[in-house]
Amino acid sequence: MLNILLNRLGQSVLVLFGVSLLIFFSLHLTGDPVALMMPPGSSQQEIDTFRHSMGFDRPLLWQYGHYLSGVLQGDFGESLRYSQPVLALIGERLPATALLAVSALVWSSLLGLLLGIVSALRPHSIWDMICRLVAFSGQAIPVFWLGLLMILFFSLHLKWLPASGYGSVAALIMPAFSLGAFYMSAVARLTRASLLEVLQQDYIRTARAKGLSQWRIVVRHGLRNALIPVVTVQGMYFASLLGGALVTEIIFAWPGIGRLAIQAIQNRDFPLVQAIVLLAALVFVVINLLIDLLYLVLNPRIRL
Repeated sequence: MLNILLNRLGQSVLVLFGVSLLIFFSLHLTGDPVALMMPPGSSQQEIDTFRHSMGFDRPLLWQYGHYLSGVLQGDFGESLRYSQPVLALIGERLPATALLAVSALVWSSLLGLLLGIVSALRPHSIWDMICRLVAFSGQAIPVFWLGLLMILFFSLHLKWLPASGYGSVAALIMPAFSLGAFYMSAVARLTRASLLEVLQQDYIRTARAKGLSQWRIVVRHGLRNALIPVVTVQGMYFASLLGGALVTEIIFAWPGIGRLAIQAIQNRDFPLVQAIVLLAALVFVVINLLIDLLYLVLNPRIRL
């Protein structure tokens, strides 16, 4: 087990190193980065001064070494737009994005598991059809389209919920629902397919022969093994959740990191863009490490 964890940790470090390389050198692929950062109409003296202050007049490898050294020390640079450390800006927006992502993750996971279990226990019934319809609908409707429909219906027509804002439960409901819809559908379909397969195993038939109730069979014997394939793909779906958060924050004017990233791109604030992408990669790597640990807990054979 320790070897597996060390292997995963080593892979994670390599991934982060590769992301830092990609972020840094992508800035130089389109030509002179100073020309991208400086506003139109800047004088040559202003361009040269900025180039020297940012270290772009030094060799490329020296620039990357300087950038990586700063990142390892927690220095991601200063925002060109806001003249503040980029970590401070990200720290201001992080709680909003974390609240949105966790809320979407919690409701979608719980409802997805419930729909998957109900659908697997009553295959080809009316309940199975309803659960599958809900699951297919969640995956078929894009995040931005679902968000716009909810604003149109619940905000403009019924006036039940605010179309935008932050700081209240009412303002959180629509963004969290639209962000978690796809995730809920994926969890429901995976849970159903996996649980149907597990319920056909010999040890489940033995449990039924002993007279155990269906609910006890599912909860104590079937669900743990059925969750193994669900857990293994959570990292991929979490990446989709992060991507959907960017769109959701734009639609609902949610003051999170996704909206900050769009503003940084529009303002050509590359130090801020670099920091956001690298920190997003870090979050993705950490989540996948936690999922690997959970997979080891659910599947004892891997620990042998």
